Amino acid sequence: MKDFYIGIDVGSVSTNIVLIDEKCDVHYSAYIRTNGQPLDSVKKGLKDLQSTLQQQANIKGVGTTGSGRQLIGTMVGADVIKNEITAHATATVHVVPDVKTIFEIGGQDSKIIIVDNQMVIDFAMNTVCAAGTGSFLDHQAERLGIPIEEFGAMALKADRDVRIAGRCTVFAESDMIAKQQFGFSKSEIIKGLCEALVRNYINNLGRGKKLEPPFVFQGGVAANLGIKTAFEKEIGHEVIIPKHFNIMGAIGTAILAKEYIGESNTKTRFRGFETTDLSFQPSAFECGGCSNNCEVIKVEMDSKVVAMWGDRCGKWTNSL
Repeated sequence: MKDFYIGIDVGSVSTNIVLIDEKCDVHYSAYIRTNGQPLDSVKKGLKDLQSTLQQQANIKGVGTTGSGRQLIGTMVGADVIKNEITAHATATVHVVPDVKTIFEIGGQDSKIIIVDNQMVIDFAMNTVCAAGTGSFLDHQAERLGIPIEEFGAMALKADRDVRIAGRCTVFAESDMIAKQQFGFSKSEIIKGLCEALVRNYINNLGRGKKLEPPFVFQGGVAANLGIKTAFEKEIGHEVIIPKHFNIMGAIGTAILAKEYIGESNTKTRFRGFETTDLSFQPSAFECGGCSNNCEVIKVEMDSKVVAMWGDRCGKWTNSL
């Protein structure tokens, strides 16, 4: 029976599930639309993984990351629950050991991670502005009538440069419309948009940071050749895109689970694939115990409270 580790990255747009072996090679990966239902998306992914495993597999460890990591970690019985910065950096260091700068752009947010000697020394995240995220690019591709899969390649066909305002999605869209009216082609406008979004990314997330090669670009937007080319033009250096660029968070948390199990020499807390048949009910309430008025998240499994978090003092978290 072969040993495997599961990594689950639950975001607002997508849920990624991977299966790695002792050498950290990926044997299975799934991209599932979260659609506001992280519990359902993970259950679907785990059922598919279970049916895909033709041979008996020994799941030695499970890790979760992403915005829904606490909830899903409780649901599956995760051994490690890590933030996105740690998970993405762990996977990247495994693929490019000497990486210095990580560019990560997902569906709803973006982040930059500075690494030195395989350790995260600085980072910045953008979870507020939509400019430069995958959802904004999807919207613009739809508006221009171009499949998102062809969006980046079209940028490389542009004959002229055109500057698009990229500091805000509203300004970017209105500027694109204006440039269309001036007679610029779709490919030229797309190229200008890619360069504007990269310029905005570097100016906001990279401000005050020493950006050094090797540079690694990951997240769903890394599939866009126009954005990759714009990054290379902006920083004047080659940008590496890893093979599994769109599931690095899940790979990272699976590696962290593997390391934890190996170092602690403990058995996994994984509830098993049968967890997909259990009923989990999350709810929230405001604790009035002090002036903080913390919002506490409570998760019940078959009417029994199995996890609570969100309180600063630990009153509820430590009550189980």
